[in-house]
Amino acid sequence: MTTHVLILCTHNSARSVLSEGMLNHWAQKLGKDVHAHSAGSAPSGRINPFAVEALQNAGIDTSAYRSKSWDEFTTPEAAPLSIVITVCDSAAAEQCPVFFGGNGQPVKVHWGYPDPSNAEGGDEGKRRAFELTRQAIGYRMLQLLQLPLETMTKAELQTALTAISAT
Repeated sequence: MTTHVLILCTHNSARSVLSEGMLNHWAQKLGKDVHAHSAGSAPSGRINPFAVEALQNAGIDTSAYRSKSWDEFTTPEAAPLSIVITVCDSAAAEQCPVFFGGNGQPVKVHWGYPDPSNAEGGDEGKRRAFELTRQAIGYRMLQLLQLPLETMTKAELQTALTAISAT
């Protein structure tokens, strides 16, 4: 049974999109039955071009990506979510979305990353920040995919995902 993971950030334009791309990329490479989705509580309606560039440079097709509302994941027709990950940076006083779920209650965890859109140094500084964020996110997604998701209880999964957030 497919494990559906929803990654949230307020605008669904950078970190959540990088996360969706990296989790789907690694799941496919490793043959794992995991499917990532991303959304926002206040979607911007566009994906940051530096996020698209970072994913494409990693060999990920972004043609189907779009900035969307988390409302799409609260309907009865939505994929049954197992995990919800927020990736905004609460340390920077960002408003991080709280997801209440649709079909059942997924396990929720916060994996915060600074917003690479705010990087200094012009376009090159932003490009570097997006690439470093993509790599950091990719590492955590690999850790998630090493978990025995199909046999873990919700409590075990919560503990494991919280431990990953400390890395």
